[in-house]
Amino acid sequence: MAKVYISDIIEAPVDKVWALARDFNGHGEWHPRIAESTIEDGLPPDQVGCVRNFTLSDGGHLRERLLSFSDLDHAFTYSILVSPMPIENYVATFRCTPVTERGATFVEWWATFEVGAEDEPDIRQAVGKDTFAAGIRALAERLE
Repeated sequence: MAKVYISDIIEAPVDKVWALARDFNGHGEWHPRIAESTIEDGLPPDQVGCVRNFTLSDGGHLRERLLSFSDLDHAFTYSILVSPMPIENYVATFRCTPVTERGATFVEWWATFEVGAEDEPDIRQAVGKDTFAAGIRALAERLE
């Protein structure tokens, strides 16, 4: 089982970061890799069980199911149902925690998944740096 973990500090209060990041279908508004996204069956984007169906800027297609969601904890967990990547059993969590001394936000994004040894370095790069780290940077830039 592979694990990727990325974290960073965003210089904005947790309520502002979470207000932007909490929309499970809103990543198309701020993430540079997302071209378009919809929630299937007209469900609300914060309803556990909803499925987001989206296209990447490189044309890749993914479907992800929301597994848990908490405004109290500023976190959500999701799994990948369909992906162009050679992975299985992918589960990821995105979480925001207040940095109380200066009004900033500690953002964590991690995933576990199964991948063949020959693909693991490329998948770690695609998930960690290209998706999670790029997404956190994009959130920070959007909130400047």
